[in-house]
Amino acid sequence: MEVVYEDNHIIIVNKAPGEIVQGDKTGDTPLVDILKAWLKEKYAKPGNVFCGVVHRLDRPVGGLVIFAKTSKALARMNEMFRNGDVKKTYWAITRNRPPQTSDTLTHYITTTERNNKSYASPTEKKGSQKAVLTYRHIASSDRYHLLEVNLLTGRKHQIRVQLSAIGCPIKGDLKYGDKRSNPDGSISLMSRRIEFTHPVSGKRIDITAPVPQDNLWQALASGHDATESE
Repeated sequence: MEVVYEDNHIIIVNKAPGEIVQGDKTGDTPLVDILKAWLKEKYAKPGNVFCGVVHRLDRPVGGLVIFAKTSKALARMNEMFRNGDVKKTYWAITRNRPPQTSDTLTHYITTTERNNKSYASPTEKKGSQKAVLTYRHIASSDRYHLLEVNLLTGRKHQIRVQLSAIGCPIKGDLKYGDKRSNPDGSISLMSRRIEFTHPVSGKRIDITAPVPQDNLWQALASGHDATESE
């Protein structure tokens, strides 16, 4: 477990793909419980340790996740997420290049719990939720493309299903149209950066996760860095 930021009220972890944020039907130990045990040991706390789940990432996705260490921080962070006061930037690797260099995508998403899958429609349907994101293309290799994505709404599997809807499924994401899985079961999507005003101190928090130690991620990130410096 990689802690990238901690103070008295919040803690931010760089989640590895494959970890679950909160308990599910698999019965696997969730990250929140691992974090509670870590905090209990680190600070030699007697009794139960408070650690609140502020938001989630899908199991095969890696990157930044915020947890609250106090009930005050949890309540305020929950409100900030509801109000759209937390900016979340994702990086995604796709096999296909999107039709535009940058664009805003708007769909209406419905979710089927039976197969834990979301579906994107260009028009509103009964029970659907509006989903909006922006993306920009930032680097390419011979076969893959790196996109930067900003979520303007928070829907189940939103980035995965919206990119798939424009013909750009995320590398390794069999559920949403890619043709091959990644060897480790991950998908090539990460929560790259989180920006918000601290719910208690009021200071500006801006955290960026390191790029995975993977040849493709590193190559595309290097291409992005080279483009930015030109």
